[in-house]
Amino acid sequence: MNKIYSLKSFLVAGVIALFSFTSCLDVEPESAIPTDEAMATYEDAEQTLTGIYALLKSSALYSGYLTLLPDIQADMVYAIDGYSNTFGSFWQWQVRPTASEIEAVYAALYQVIASCNFYLEKIDAVMADQVVEERILTLEQYTGEVYTIRAMAYSELLKCFCKAYDPATAEQELGVVLRKGYSVPEKAVRASLKESYAFVLEDLKKAEELLDTDNDQYSSAFMTQAVAYALHARVALYMQDWEGAVKYSSLVIDHPNGAYSLSPANSLYTSDMTYFDYMWNYDVGTEIIWRVGFTATSFGGALGSVFLNFTKDYAYYYPDYVPAQWVIDLYDASDMRYGSYFYELQTGHDHQLTWPLLVKYYGNQDLISQSLVYHVNMPKPFRLAEQYLIRAEAYCRQAKPDFVAASRDMNTLRAARYTSGGSLSLSEDDFLQKIAEERVRELYMEGFRLHDLKRWGTLYNGGGFERTPQMHSLKEGSSLRITADNPLFVWPIPQHEIESPGSEVVGNESNK
Repeated sequence: MNKIYSLKSFLVAGVIALFSFTSCLDVEPESAIPTDEAMATYEDAEQTLTGIYALLKSSALYSGYLTLLPDIQADMVYAIDGYSNTFGSFWQWQVRPTASEIEAVYAALYQVIASCNFYLEKIDAVMADQVVEERILTLEQYTGEVYTIRAMAYSELLKCFCKAYDPATAEQELGVVLRKGYSVPEKAVRASLKESYAFVLEDLKKAEELLDTDNDQYSSAFMTQAVAYALHARVALYMQDWEGAVKYSSLVIDHPNGAYSLSPANSLYTSDMTYFDYMWNYDVGTEIIWRVGFTATSFGGALGSVFLNFTKDYAYYYPDYVPAQWVIDLYDASDMRYGSYFYELQTGHDHQLTWPLLVKYYGNQDLISQSLVYHVNMPKPFRLAEQYLIRAEAYCRQAKPDFVAASRDMNTLRAARYTSGGSLSLSEDDFLQKIAEERVRELYMEGFRLHDLKRWGTLYNGGGFERTPQMHSLKEGSSLRITADNPLFVWPIPQHEIESPGSEVVGNESNK
């Protein structure tokens, strides 16, 4: 079944749901309409879903903190002299439970969850009133989208605020507060890690049954069955369910309709841009499974600001952070990702540092030309490239490793990125090192690094990382040695969540 999204597209651009709340866990729509009368019609359901998509534009989520902070906190960048102290506590590993960024991420994710719960509580009554088959099918599609979004929000909470999943201990470890309903009060208490991940999988199963393969298309701004499968593959990888990770990533990679293909960095799309360049300059590409949809009048945060800050005077660049030298050194001369992600420029700081700056998020060229909005790109939380990396790692880590299949996946990805060479072979001795390095090359500043280090633990480089000062890097933080058992690999629960009246929420080690 193919569906036309014209009305939904219009609403996404023009409608934003606003919420007010005390605890992040107790979110209610700010509306004069009583809860029992809201979302009573097909149009109400569509508008509610539109509001959920609008929430995903928040700069606390994919267009800001949720994408940038995990990589800035890790070993990917260096703060430089003259920086504005933006995200300084994260880079220096001094994150507190009262940090505004922590509160914002936590609140924004539970805001999304509350909106999903509101929709799910009301949708059965709306469905019961429908007599037109097409509307019933459309509402089923919408409901599948909502289940996918709720699963995604919970998966992000688990990634940021919980320990890495170990099947042997997950039942004893703390998960997240599971808000399953909307109007019925629920205790503010954290479920186990096992229960929390199980709830994500339940939502994904429902989503996968409701969504239709025929709606899968690249560069989608809406949830599709392929997005649910891609999220399922990622969650399975994080749960050490290697067979599940292979299964669900394969459903995306080997899509029955061939909906997705890698955007080649070695093939021209225009006279001066490869397909890969175009994907980052215009936020359209055949490998984008889901992007957060922006328009000239409705967009989120500016991912590129802390790496460029060109808008300070529109003459020079004033980055807060520059790429780590070891990251730059990972790219071979024939790896075309380097030119898409980095460009050597002189900064406008007093020291006039000349360095390869991150231009991956320079900004959507249409937004720049039409509205002079710089450093704003549509986030791309799910790309086909990640699915190849998921499957390659899972092949290597399953009970009977398949290094040949894993090498094939790595080489398929690299063939779309290199002008020549680039092939490699994985073995038991080196697969994790090579896959980890490829994840850095491909997923740089997309929010994966901190959790990768957390879940790999001592298996990768002995665990943790150590920074070595580089040219004009900020003294405070440039020589940090972070071990695998550092409590701040797990972000603290916001202090006000623990102290809210009636709360039984227990903090993490990083809260102490």
